[in-house]
Amino acid sequence: MSGDILPLRLEAVGYAVNGTPLLADISMNVQPGQRLVIMGANGAGKSLLLRLCHGLIDPTTGQRHWASNEVRAQAQAMVFQRPVLLRRSVAANLEYPLTLRGLPRATRRETVARTLDRFGLTPLADRPARLLSGGEQQRLALARAWAMSPQVLFLDEPTSALDPSATRAIEAMIEGFSADGITVVMSTHDLGQARRLAQQVAFLHRGWLIEQQPAKPFFAGPKSPEARAFLAGDLIW
Repeated sequence: MSGDILPLRLEAVGYAVNGTPLLADISMNVQPGQRLVIMGANGAGKSLLLRLCHGLIDPTTGQRHWASNEVRAQAQAMVFQRPVLLRRSVAANLEYPLTLRGLPRATRRETVARTLDRFGLTPLADRPARLLSGGEQQRLALARAWAMSPQVLFLDEPTSALDPSATRAIEAMIEGFSADGITVVMSTHDLGQARRLAQQVAFLHRGWLIEQQPAKPFFAGPKSPEARAFLAGDLIW
């Protein structure tokens, strides 16, 4: 399509706060159609890297390049660990960003109905979004992102606080996004989830990108001692 924003290229990107580097010299590509899982210990910089890719923060060194900047803001979305929901109904949470985009009322209503049906949210349509369970809130946040038809979706630990049943539902949604052609870039601390979902893996350690490779060879035998230790469950600092 015209205005494709991918691939996204990071060239020697770094991010520092008050002179303290939190991300350093990261070069990587996000290719269209893949599920890229960012892994690493707590404090490795996973969430920061997602925010930098999405554009919530800008690199203090290096360059971030999208293939096209024409529709960059509208062609991507990000969902956080704790969903940011409006004090409105489930349906209204889905419709509001479509209104901001300027879609006609009939188109908005059709999109909301289709989204509710697609993700099993129709019975919850009139419920206050903030009274939903944690799993339901995360499903709503993901459904809202999907309704915007993004080319790329950034997910920051999307199941970190959910029980196994809710986690399975979110993983099914993520696989569905891929089937729809949406590129997914997500962080997770759950090795089982990474094995189930990753097609590409980017492994961070202390703000450095230690390795990036397809998921199968990564899990079969990481190249770096840090990644091998991480997969073995050893503490790395």
